[in-house]
Amino acid sequence: MAHLPPLEMHELEELKPILAMSEATMGFVPNSMRTMAHMRQLPVAFSVLFGTVMGADVKVLMENMLKVAPQQNAPQENLPADLLQLVAYCVSISAGCRYCQAHTGHNTARMSDAPDAQAEKRAQVLLYDTADCFSDAERAVIALALAAGEVPNAATQHHFDALTEHFSKRQITQITAVISAFGFLNRWNDTVATALEAQPTEFAQRELSAGGWQLGKHG
Repeated sequence: MAHLPPLEMHELEELKPILAMSEATMGFVPNSMRTMAHMRQLPVAFSVLFGTVMGADVKVLMENMLKVAPQQNAPQENLPADLLQLVAYCVSISAGCRYCQAHTGHNTARMSDAPDAQAEKRAQVLLYDTADCFSDAERAVIALALAAGEVPNAATQHHFDALTEHFSKRQITQITAVISAFGFLNRWNDTVATALEAQPTEFAQRELSAGGWQLGKHG
């Protein structure tokens, strides 16, 4: 059973031109695209990324996609930036990407109106189940992010059941999309040993090293 169910085709009228491109390539509409469609523009953005990676001309792709791209649905349901950065930080910890840990930790500290509270959350993130600094909603998000970053992936229906107590399907899709986007970034930066920039390096050495963070190959 899918942890996040795909939408039915009759619910996706405005995405039919995008889905038709996938069907023309694969012979069917993949359920992954129908699941991404809980955020209406996500299948469009993914198609541009994937097409580019597979060798298509990004200019042509974007011109074609923009002609048929739907309006983003329920933008008022977008989750707060500090929660999305927490998701990214947790999945990067689980995946072991020091580069992305430094970036997401630094971004959370820079964006937050409560930097001390965010620092406590970063320090306690692996104790999320008992630490008082987390809400039940944050615990559900962290649990999924840590499980999804493992290899093999350890996400279960239980994680999604916990999320549904606090978030809409559209918001759960956004959480999953952040996890997945950082799956790409974690793999990219660890594979090519991307050199970490000065500001996040200084931040991580000051704020994250007590938890075991090291610059390693990103120096």
